[in-house]
Amino acid sequence: MSAAADTSAVTNLIARYAELVDAGDFAGVGALFADAVFIGSGGPVRGSEGVERMLRDTVILYEDGTPRTHHATTNVAVEVDAAAGTAAARSYVTVFQALSGLPLQPIAAGRYADRFRLRDGRWRFVERQVRIHLVGEVSGHLRG
Repeated sequence: MSAAADTSAVTNLIARYAELVDAGDFAGVGALFADAVFIGSGGPVRGSEGVERMLRDTVILYEDGTPRTHHATTNVAVEVDAAAGTAAARSYVTVFQALSGLPLQPIAAGRYADRFRLRDGRWRFVERQVRIHLVGEVSGHLRG
C-alpha cells in the first residue's frame, strides 16, 4: 500500500467505530477489536466479546436500537510506519445526543489514542485509549 492508502485505511477504521456505535451495532464494534484492547474509564477490555459486553453493559439503547448519539471524530492525525506494518493515530471525539426532553447537545468530549497493525493486508486496531475530559448530561446515555 502507499502512505496515502495506509493513512486512509486507518482513518476509515476510526470513522467506522463511530458509525457502528451510533448505529447500536455493538457486535460490529466488537469485531473491530477482535485482536485488540479497549481502554476506557472502566479499565481495559480485550477482544470482540469483551468490547461488545462492555458496551451492552454501559450504553443505553432506545426503541430504534441506537443510543441516539452522534460521535464526531475530528483533528485526526495518523502516523504510519510502513516498514514495521504499524500505525498510530490521535483524534478528538465529541459525543452529541438528542432524546425526548433532551435537546441536541454535546454530552462528552475527549481524545482517542489508537494503535494499529497491518495483518493479512488489512489494517486492524491493536489498542484504543479513550480519555474523556469534558462530561455533560450522560444520564440518557450511560447506565448507572
